[in-house]
Amino acid sequence: MYWLNLALTRMGFWITWALIPIVVEIIPAIISTIKLMRLHLHQPKLTPPGKWPWVSIIVPVYNSEDTLFACIESINNQTYPKDAMQIILANNQSTDDSFGAYARAQNTFPELILRYVNTDKGKAKALNTAIYESIGTYVINIDSDGVLEPHAVENMVLRFENDLDIAAMTGAILPKRQLVSGIKGWWHRILAKNEYYEYAQAFLSGRTMESFRDQLFTMSGAFSAFRREVLMDTFLYDIDTIGEDTDMTFQIRTRLGKKVMICADAIFYVEPISGFSELYTQRQRWQRGELEVTSNYMAQTANLKRFFKNFLVRRMMIDHTFTFPRMIWTFASIVLIAFGYSSVILLLSYLLIYVLYVFVAVINFISVGILLRQYPDEQHFYLKLWWVTLTLPTYMFMCSWIRLVGIINAMTTKASWKMRGLPEELHRIKAVVQDDINTVKEQRRQDRKGK
Repeated sequence: MYWLNLALTRMGFWITWALIPIVVEIIPAIISTIKLMRLHLHQPKLTPPGKWPWVSIIVPVYNSEDTLFACIESINNQTYPKDAMQIILANNQSTDDSFGAYARAQNTFPELILRYVNTDKGKAKALNTAIYESIGTYVINIDSDGVLEPHAVENMVLRFENDLDIAAMTGAILPKRQLVSGIKGWWHRILAKNEYYEYAQAFLSGRTMESFRDQLFTMSGAFSAFRREVLMDTFLYDIDTIGEDTDMTFQIRTRLGKKVMICADAIFYVEPISGFSELYTQRQRWQRGELEVTSNYMAQTANLKRFFKNFLVRRMMIDHTFTFPRMIWTFASIVLIAFGYSSVILLLSYLLIYVLYVFVAVINFISVGILLRQYPDEQHFYLKLWWVTLTLPTYMFMCSWIRLVGIINAMTTKASWKMRGLPEELHRIKAVVQDDINTVKEQRRQDRKGK
């Protein structure tokens, strides 16, 4: 009892930090899970239309020789009528044989209505060019390095046809489980399985709740769908930001006042993360795109009167403001130990915080497992990853550091789709440190010379 009282007394400082995950993540996670299960149990029955409308599927192509055929094959395997699908491959200056993959698909899938158009370089420009070529009632964008679940297009159109207020939707993105299982190397495999869990939770749980509140932050650039008439009322995709998908989301919801939702039962499978270097550049790019778009639209919507009611403000506080206390946990440990603070108490404090984050992961694990019930193979693979709930807090903490680097780089470097990789960043840090050391040495030499 003595040691328990001592631990609680000495942990008082850290209990304050524990309130952050409790207030910001645990309580909202419990509330969201309850709401999510209620939504799942009371899903409306969707009625198929008498005649399926035309759909234009746009696939931006850039050096996609290795993946394009499989992407087109997944379109061919859709349950949606082939004579009601127009497929536009928008080639933005590929230097490989992507056209050869298209030609092979033409011969292999003669029933598909395929077009191949050349565009200026850049994904946004490719999408904009293809949109003007589209004829469908609905326009769907998918990346060329992924594949559609067979019912994805049909489920998207069903949602559109049964709710005329929906202007745009994002699908659910999941890494391909077969590729995740086949990864060699324990570190890469752990990264990929944590990423899989993160995607499943983010789309099937997180974005479903954002969608329910009409606060979906971004449609996935890998798989999104629009009513064409609404799309033509926008400024199309912004070519001056690396967050063109987020910008399009805000154009439709904020500028046009239309509803943007998620279709959680329309799944698009992507390749798993190739390693830590890709994670490092990818999350920085997402961070920078988010900051660019948010700064533009907060200036329009976050006035003082509605400041704390604005969901963008809440989003920025959770995603950015609360990133810094997590960083403080790391640096404060060094300082407190230097001042004689018990390392045992610090360890117990960190353990408490870690357990709280594991609890959040467990709650989300259960809810997403239930939501995957209609996909038995996917559910089986997901449930085998129960142990990820124990590693996810470390993975998310690591991503928080990358986001922090992204914030710093967003303030100090020019925006570019191609972000600096970790080796280049380390080289620059080493150069700066070496320059500082040389400056100090030179100053000391000058001081000795002056004496």
